[in-house]
Amino acid sequence: MIAADRSRSEPGTAAAAAEAATSGEVDALTLGRRIREHRTARGLTLGELARAIDRAPSQVSAIENGKREPRLSMLRTIALALGTTVDELLRADAPSERAALEIAVERAQRGPVFSALGLDPFRVAKTMSDQTLQTILALHNEIDRLHRERAATPEEARRANAELRAEMRARDNFYPELERVAAELLEAVGHTGGPVSHQLVADMASHLGYSLHYVGDLPHSTRSVTDKRHGRIYLPTQQSPSRDSRSPILQALASHLLHHEEPRDYGEFLRQRVETNYLTAAILLPEQAAVRFLAEAKNLRRISMEELRDHFAVSYETAGHRFTNLATARLEIPVHFMKVHESGTIIKAYENDRVRFPSDALGAVEGTTVCRNWTARTVFDVEDRFSPWYQYTDTPSGTFWCTSRIEKAKEGEYSVSVGVPFEHVKWFRGRETPHRAVSRCPDPSCCQAPEGLADKWADASWPAARTPTSLLAALPTGTFPGVDQTEVYEFLEQHAPTA
Repeated sequence: MIAADRSRSEPGTAAAAAEAATSGEVDALTLGRRIREHRTARGLTLGELARAIDRAPSQVSAIENGKREPRLSMLRTIALALGTTVDELLRADAPSERAALEIAVERAQRGPVFSALGLDPFRVAKTMSDQTLQTILALHNEIDRLHRERAATPEEARRANAELRAEMRARDNFYPELERVAAELLEAVGHTGGPVSHQLVADMASHLGYSLHYVGDLPHSTRSVTDKRHGRIYLPTQQSPSRDSRSPILQALASHLLHHEEPRDYGEFLRQRVETNYLTAAILLPEQAAVRFLAEAKNLRRISMEELRDHFAVSYETAGHRFTNLATARLEIPVHFMKVHESGTIIKAYENDRVRFPSDALGAVEGTTVCRNWTARTVFDVEDRFSPWYQYTDTPSGTFWCTSRIEKAKEGEYSVSVGVPFEHVKWFRGRETPHRAVSRCPDPSCCQAPEGLADKWADASWPAARTPTSLLAALPTGTFPGVDQTEVYEFLEQHAPTA
């Protein structure tokens, strides 16, 4: 959705609402309102239109309320019943000034500001005056503005994360241009199949004019340092047991291959990091070989992140990342991915399967706390760290199945989770799991501490966040960013001296 240009119309006015509803592409809300306008103009009731198109009134209501998008065949039937055309119904502008206001209020309710404030959605009734709707919009826009101005640098980082995630979702996290770069490099060094060896990675460096140098005094804040002038890549002599020794080399080469220059802002820095990680995974798990392996696993109904990891000799996180690149574009499987710190803080996340991640008012996910009942959190309580952990989670947006593992790093433990909607679990190993949980988030009753417990300890506790401070620099603000307050309150209650 393209944001309205606020320089042209004051927030909260009908004109601003109309601009917000005009994005060049019709959305479900605009389509639904236009269908309703045509129905009422012809004097048809909801039930009469439902009978005319041979559908239940509840289905027509869902379409008119923007909660369901009709298929093209149904849209043709609706247009015929209303004596209009599909092109007319698919016009991107709102059908009237009043409809523009209603659409803007509905869109605001479905956005991150309402969610962050914990406000329940309400039905926009005909009896509500235009002034009431304009007031709601004005308040929403002002809260949104205050959130955006709250902290400049963190706000920029959160917005950049949200924008990049939206782009990744629109492309199903598949970038053909990066796939081509990986394929060309693999072909240049004579890779014919199988895992990409460390020697082959060294050959890639040589092919691109770089030599590898292992040193003991590499700056502690770096994974590698590239001397572009002398064609040298410096790497640490001691490799982290949690990291693939090939990855730092490939990441350094990726910046060369993609012609990265010093980033001008956080958004560019973040994009470069995403491109670097994508290209690294595309080299370690070549597209054709990975798709062939996954397609066969899908046919056998036993897709497994562990088997993908072992077949290409990569880390579980790399396998999970790479699966998100290929799952939808090549296997037609919607998917979500999460990397969560042991504190419950989301470090990385991606989705195109309708799962609803927690987010702040800007729509940013990184730095928020994931529901305690999701697989990404419950896996930390599992004693068996050798076997994969599978779980179904019933959420307000549907039932999702996830597979998750714990990985260790110097910052602590992380869970890496890959999940799909219930209707796609049939392709995966582990679908028979009996483990099931219910998440009602963002309903406060799901994760937050009981009211009495919070009241008792809120002013008498001062926890120190375990989440690394470097991860919190660009995260949503709060009393104790990265801290799960419920765990703190429960701990204090358990250890409090009795009278």
